[in-house]
Order: sequence, then structure tokens, then C-alpha cells
Amino acid sequence: MGKKLLKPTRTRLEDVVKKDGRYSIEAYRFIYEALDHTVKLYGKKPRSEREEERHVTGRQLLDGFRRLALEQFGFMAWTVLDQWGIRETAAVGEIVFNLVEHGLMGKTDSDSKDDFKNVYDFKAAFDDGFRLGGNVHGPQDVNLPPRRPSA
Repeated sequence: MGKKLLKPTRTRLEDVVKKDGRYSIEAYRFIYEALDHTVKLYGKKPRSEREEERHVTGRQLLDGFRRLALEQFGFMAWTVLDQWGIRETAAVGEIVFNLVEHGLMGKTDSDSKDDFKNVYDFKAAFDDGFRLGGNVHGPQDVNLPPRRPSA
């Protein structure tokens, strides 16, 4: 995977996994990577004082998550995510809110687990774009809002 986690963060993630064993530590690590990817994708400013300049919505995070999974794992994305316990968009929300609960990620008052429920057909988003001898890109239309242009 990309970045190595600092020891205190890894220990805290291990505590999260012990409390909720539905998802592997790799799933949590990937959510951090997906958040970084999404922030860049939507032209956000992670160190801004203004919340609206740094915050991404659940739908945006799911878009960045899907794109990063397809970039990193290609046709194996569904298999990798399944191994980690991530089998639907709601699982991404569960992971995010586990991180929030343990002080490892922030949220706004308007953020909710419901923001992650049934956003797209998970298996189709990672499987349908791959055909032998054909397109090796994932599906582009999963009913997400258009990406905001970078400033």
C-alpha cells in the first residue's frame, strides 16, 4: 500500500479493528488513502481554516474510493475489497464513522452514515467495466455529482 502509518496511528487502528472486526486494518488504511485521493480529485484544501474548502461529502468520498480502487487494483478491485470486508457503499460509511468515533477522522454536523447507503451498486461499480479483450476501465457513470474543477 502507499504510505506507512505512524506507530501511534497503527496502534489506534488496531484498537478500532479489535472493537469492530468486520473490516481489516487494510480497509481502514485504504479509506485514508481514498480520502487523500478524493481531496485532490475535488480540488479541496485539506489545511484550510474554512470547512467548505476542506470537507468532502460521503458521495464524493465514495467516488474517490471507487476511482482509487480501480486505479490500484484494476480488475481485482472487487476481490481485494471483498477480502477486506467492504462489500457495499454502506461499509465505507461504517469504516468512516468508526474512525470518527475513535478520533481518527473528522465530520461535520450534517454528515451521516446514511450519506453512504446505496449510493451505487458496489459489485457493478468494480466488476462491470472489465471484459476480456475489452475495456480495462471501470464504469464511469455511477450517478455521482460531477467533479468540481481544480482552482
